[in-house]
Amino acid sequence: MDSFSATAERSMEISAAVAEHPERFRVLTGERPTGPLHLGHYFGTIRERVRLQQAGVEMFLVLADYQVITDRETTAHVRENVYSAVLDYLAAGIDPERTTIFTHSSVPALNQLVLPFLSLVTEAELHRNPTVKAELAASGRALSGLLLTYPVHQAADILFCKGNLVPVGKDNLPHVEMTRSIARRFNERYGKVFPVPDALITSAPEVPGLDGRKMSKSYGNAISLSMTADETVDAIRRTKTDQDRRISFDPEHRPGVSALLTTASLCLGIDQVELAEEIGDRGSSALKDATATAVNDYLAPLRKRRQTFAADAELPRAILDHGNRLANMAAQVTLAEVREVMGTIY
Repeated sequence: MDSFSATAERSMEISAAVAEHPERFRVLTGERPTGPLHLGHYFGTIRERVRLQQAGVEMFLVLADYQVITDRETTAHVRENVYSAVLDYLAAGIDPERTTIFTHSSVPALNQLVLPFLSLVTEAELHRNPTVKAELAASGRALSGLLLTYPVHQAADILFCKGNLVPVGKDNLPHVEMTRSIARRFNERYGKVFPVPDALITSAPEVPGLDGRKMSKSYGNAISLSMTADETVDAIRRTKTDQDRRISFDPEHRPGVSALLTTASLCLGIDQVELAEEIGDRGSSALKDATATAVNDYLAPLRKRRQTFAADAELPRAILDHGNRLANMAAQVTLAEVREVMGTIY
């Protein structure tokens, strides 16, 4: 059995265990606040987080503000993006009383774990990491020390709270494997402190941007959760399609048309090909109208809740204050254990 098949089989066992005993698991997940959260975030990760939270799994959700500069030179708008993400989480169903929402830079003890963790990996291992390679290629910049050690920082994120479950797509499995290696090596070298976390492989759909590329604010092809209904309609109407009036699902040759079909089908809960056949030869205009209606109808309840939360300007700050306190408590306990087994308590 190859390594992925073994991991997938183990993930199925873990999924069954989560359903039976959710109290045994602690999840760390999150994202970099590089821009507004969008439909890709919602269908890719946020919906799964809400499901796990509702199942009774303890959750830590990091807004990794330090990691914004992994592949860029500025932290402009980071505070705005963090507060906006908090509102999106609340609107989507994340409960700050059940999920600890915190920011990277507010938990010094978490970041202090990076130093001993760096001693447990080799330069060759870091260079081999496929995410590091992909991020480097996408950035078009020289390889920074932060990007090279990105997997180690992610290991600290997971292990500071003794997370033992990491929901990931197949492409992010190398990060979990690095974290597992660091946990094992630390425990073997100094003493058992960390759980060896398991990956929970999610089957989250990939939501393309409106031009068929990866959905990203930097590409200008994203439907943000914070958009108004009118802004959503405008963004979809600007999508580049083609002259063929017969609508068909063909991501390679018709990226714009296919991206709209995927977006609408996710919101409607039907297959892209079925939707294409339904629209038939009514052309791109009908497809755009159908997509805008599907997205706006789907997001209407979320947007209504978001508007209510946004009316309290102090709410995001208060939630982060609460989450940062809890994250700091967890990190300080873990760091004290680390220092104890390493003999660095004076």
